[in-house]
Amino acid sequence: MGRYQHSLLFSQAESLSDRLQDIHSNILAGIPAVDRISCALYDPATDLVKTFINSTHEGHAISGYQYQLKDSRSLSVLAASGDYRVIDDIRIDIQPGNQHSDWLLEQGYSSSFTIPMINGGELLGFIFFDSLKAGVFTPEVQRDLLVYCNVVMMVIVSELAAVNTLLATANAAQDFVHVRDFETGAHLQRMARLSRLIARATATDFAVSDEFVEHVYLFAPLHDIGKIGIPDEILLKPGRLSEEERQIMQGHVQKGVELINSVMKNFHLSHLVDSKIMLNIVACHHELLDGSGYPQGLAGDDVPAEARIVATADIFDALTSFRPYKKAWSIDDALAELDRMAQAGKLDTRCVQALYSQRAEVDEIVSQLVGTDLPEMAGD
Repeated sequence: MGRYQHSLLFSQAESLSDRLQDIHSNILAGIPAVDRISCALYDPATDLVKTFINSTHEGHAISGYQYQLKDSRSLSVLAASGDYRVIDDIRIDIQPGNQHSDWLLEQGYSSSFTIPMINGGELLGFIFFDSLKAGVFTPEVQRDLLVYCNVVMMVIVSELAAVNTLLATANAAQDFVHVRDFETGAHLQRMARLSRLIARATATDFAVSDEFVEHVYLFAPLHDIGKIGIPDEILLKPGRLSEEERQIMQGHVQKGVELINSVMKNFHLSHLVDSKIMLNIVACHHELLDGSGYPQGLAGDDVPAEARIVATADIFDALTSFRPYKKAWSIDDALAELDRMAQAGKLDTRCVQALYSQRAEVDEIVSQLVGTDLPEMAGD
């Protein structure tokens, strides 16, 4: 067992999805016709509304779904006004033609109740209640559900606040590293977007939730946070590292794990399931499936899904970015190298295929963000 193995095990604490299911069970005791509750998050940076957590009593959940808020007139109105929306007969009011509408009609939901989640004047997302029966959401039911909405929002806000505390502290250290080695915000955006792209595409294969996907998106940019403990003469070396220097550089993984564990302990956040995803990313993003990675030499199933995802994004980003000792590779050449590594058993083939299958979005990420980078110094 590796020296980090105790840290890599997910805790038994309830995830947000688990907590939402508990709340749903309480609702069903008094309002049995509420067949589904779901929460979508809003990302103001991209204007995307993204499926996040759900509790589905009847039917199957829609997952991996996102759309821009501006493309939904009704939700845009709710976001601006803070009001809620009741649909008494979905079959009359909702027209087929997009993935979400088609899914609603296919599931046979007949009525819905939608509430925007607004905290401190900022839109966090939306809570959706659905029922297989028409006309369920009477004024009395709405009143009762609004109480539960406050509970749901408090749970989500509390969790996100804890995560944001963790991220803010880690980002402060990460930002210092960026000043030292000239990595830029564009690098962080690429890591986040590429990792989320891969996570969404492989969610079914890895049997992970939308909640997991969003946490990978949040934590991927922190993979190299341990570089804060690497001496400048190595971190800033304008060229390839000697073997001795490379060993020291590889120590950034252990330093990153120690830093994350320290932050979680100091802020009493070790109970958070999602913080374990961040720890796995920091600890294992240089592990390879054939056991040839570092620092633990993990292999096969011992390499967590989130680490496989971030490793693929990290290598792709390194290949397509400028270094003092190399030119940026073309996307085609970078994908071919990832494919070679997958065939050799080093990278997860599904993660590599995710980049191939979403080539248009990959091109967009690279074209928008790579050109804004400053040259980066001593390598991974």
